[in-house]
Amino acid sequence: MAGRFQGRRAVVTGSSRGIGAAIAERLAAEGADVVLTARTLERHEHLAGSLTETAERLASYGTAVGVVVADLTDPVDRQRVIPEASELLGGPVEILVNNAAASIQAPLTGFSVKRRNIMFEVNANAPLDLALAAAPAMVEAGEGWIVNLSSGSAKLWPGPPAPFAPTALNIAAYGASKAALNRISNGLAMELYGTGVRVNTVEPRAAVLSEGAAALVGDRLRPDQIETMEEMVEGTVCLCDCPEDVTGQITVSLDNIERFGLTVHGLDGSPR
Repeated sequence: MAGRFQGRRAVVTGSSRGIGAAIAERLAAEGADVVLTARTLERHEHLAGSLTETAERLASYGTAVGVVVADLTDPVDRQRVIPEASELLGGPVEILVNNAAASIQAPLTGFSVKRRNIMFEVNANAPLDLALAAAPAMVEAGEGWIVNLSSGSAKLWPGPPAPFAPTALNIAAYGASKAALNRISNGLAMELYGTGVRVNTVEPRAAVLSEGAAALVGDRLRPDQIETMEEMVEGTVCLCDCPEDVTGQITVSLDNIERFGLTVHGLDGSPR
C-alpha cells in the first residue's frame, strides 16, 4: 500500500487534531503532499493538538506538508484556503477532505441564531465553498476527490411517540447542518458527474473518540458504541481514490470497509 497516494495533492480541513489530523497523517504516510488547515496553529489551552504538531508529525513521512491558518466561519477568510493550498502544493488540489466541524449541542428551544449560523457556516457553507473553489481544476484534470465528513445525527427520528434518549434533543441543530451537507454533497456530485470528480460523504457508524468527543461523551459510551480512529480513517481514505462511479453517496465508515473488502491499517499505513 506504500505510495498509494504518491504525488497526490491534498487538503484536509480541521486537521489540527482528531479525525482530521489522522486522515492527513494517513494520506502523507501513503505519499500525498498535504496542506493542513484549521484555526489553531499552536496548542489550544483546552485541547491537545495543533497544526504545528500535526505538521511536525507528517514531516517524518518525507512528503511536502503545508499549513493554511483560516477561520472557516468567515466566508471571506475561507476563500484563501484553496488558492493558498495550491500555491504551497505547487499545483491544483486533487483531494479535498472537508473534516472541520462545529458542534454546539443544545435544544432548539432557546438556541440562538448566532450559534446556528456558526454551525451552518462551518458544517455546510464552508465545505461547499471549498469544493466549488477546488472543482474547476479537478474538472480540467478529469479527476478529483471531494470527501465530506458527515454524521449519523443527520438522520431523521421516527417522531413522537417513539422513544429517544434525552440527550438526543441536543443534536437537532447540529444534525440539521450535517443533513444539509449530505444534500449538498449529493447535489454537487450530480452536477459534476461525468467530469471525473467524485463527491461523497462519510460518517462514523459508532463514536470515534477524538480529543473533543472523548471529553464530551467518552465516559458515557459502551465499547460496542465506539469505533477506532484507524477504522474511521480507513473508511474515509477509500473515498480519496475511489472509482468514478462511486460518487454522490452518503456512506458509513465501517460499511465502506465491508463493502470494499478493506484491511484496516494504522495511521502510518502499516497493516494492523
